[in-house]
Amino acid sequence: MNITEKILARASGKDMLEPGDVIFANVDKIMLHDVSGPGVIKTFEKLEKDGVVKVDKLFDPSMVWVAEDHFVPSVDKISAENIVQLSKFTKKFGITKHFKYGLGQYGICHTLSHEEGLVSPGELYIGGDSHTNTTGALGAFACGLGHTDVAYVLLNGNLWFKVPETLYFKINGKLPEHVMAKDLILKIIGDITTEGGAGYAMQFGGNGISDMSVESRLTLTNMTTEAGAKNGIIEPDQKVFDYLSERGVTEYDAVYDDDDAQYKKTYEYDVTELEPLVAKPFSPQNVSVVQETTGIELDKSYIGSCTGAKYEDLEAVAKILKGKKVKIRTEILPAAISIYKKATENGLIQIFIDAGAVVGPPTCGACCGAHMGVLAKDEVCVSTTNRNFPGRMGHVESKTYLTSPLVAAASAVTGKLTDPRDL
Repeated sequence: MNITEKILARASGKDMLEPGDVIFANVDKIMLHDVSGPGVIKTFEKLEKDGVVKVDKLFDPSMVWVAEDHFVPSVDKISAENIVQLSKFTKKFGITKHFKYGLGQYGICHTLSHEEGLVSPGELYIGGDSHTNTTGALGAFACGLGHTDVAYVLLNGNLWFKVPETLYFKINGKLPEHVMAKDLILKIIGDITTEGGAGYAMQFGGNGISDMSVESRLTLTNMTTEAGAKNGIIEPDQKVFDYLSERGVTEYDAVYDDDDAQYKKTYEYDVTELEPLVAKPFSPQNVSVVQETTGIELDKSYIGSCTGAKYEDLEAVAKILKGKKVKIRTEILPAAISIYKKATENGLIQIFIDAGAVVGPPTCGACCGAHMGVLAKDEVCVSTTNRNFPGRMGHVESKTYLTSPLVAAASAVTGKLTDPRDL
């Protein structure tokens, strides 16, 4: 069995599983945020109203953690009420891991999962958000589910899963200096399309993955969602163990492929010649080399989100912006307060401010077109986020170009879509 199959086998008490098997599996961790949480609360209310079940306790409150991230700071009365609902919910059911906006550490849910060591190798983790896939980079089975499924898990601790077939991506070589993991995942999505991973597990391996940092790997698994994958996953190694140890996590049950593990299909990439890439409007699969699209006039550079605002991403941006000035509206939002704090201590925030950028609080707001920097009609944005469908970041007639943090920073300096090597 491969790693996805083995985690699901352990969680369902099976010795052997094959793709297509339908199982009931025990869930280890559950995540809710200020959008999915209220949806789950409404599901509970309907269950009680219809006389299906009395919701007076959860299966295990210690499994659950809650993030306030999509509409913080609150954008309107509804989003403010959602935060109040979450607080009442966590208090009622004894959920202690609630990362509240404005009260110390908080951030984007898919960042907190690893930044706080909330999910460990070998675990089965579900969240009320499509980019829950991100945390598979730690060697966990991580996938996003809807309100009803999350509500069921909260009450019962388990859920049915269909064992997915696995697409294996063997990555060889070392990424060039001006290329990041974002470029690699854009290359892959451009090749297989946004439907190419639909329903599959997307597993990454090879010496190219071994060479990558944990934060780079997280970018890869994060955007398996854009390929339609059920989950993204990478076998854990010493880098992962060290990363978790720094966050106080030292006990876990890591899982690895068997020697005879099977995959539906294997793709192989040599990244040594990979160039900076861009996904043009209006799809993450509409990929081309940045050098072929330079000169496109921009109104804004957005550097943020679970995809592009980890500490490593901010370091890359600082190398570009140091001693320079931005020519377009530039917004930089660290993905968690812990990252913001580290960036402040190490002088990165000062570099951003000196360059003329606006540094904001951790939030998903602009990424999902909600607030804190949405686009107007006909505006053009270069962004480190993960989606660029029509209206994703604002007006349906705006345009978003998806790039790495390096490209987004270089483009901020010139005001045009720019290959960082051109600076």
